[in-house]
Amino acid sequence: MSDKKITKDMGIIDVVQQYPETLEVFQRAGMGCIGCAAARFENLEAGAKVHGIDVDAFVEALNEAIEE
Repeated sequence: MSDKKITKDMGIIDVVQQYPETLEVFQRAGMGCIGCAAARFENLEAGAKVHGIDVDAFVEALNEAIEE
């Protein structure tokens, strides 16, 4: 049904390193994850929850960014 590459259980740093084009999505969401120590051990779901972000919508936006 979908060719999604990014999932909510992926590590934040892993996503940013693998898909640098997602940085803009993180910034728009108010997640300055690159400088955050938690980004080294948190997955997308945990990071989104801390920031009050809908994780499913966030992951969808990240996948859209890598498809463009």
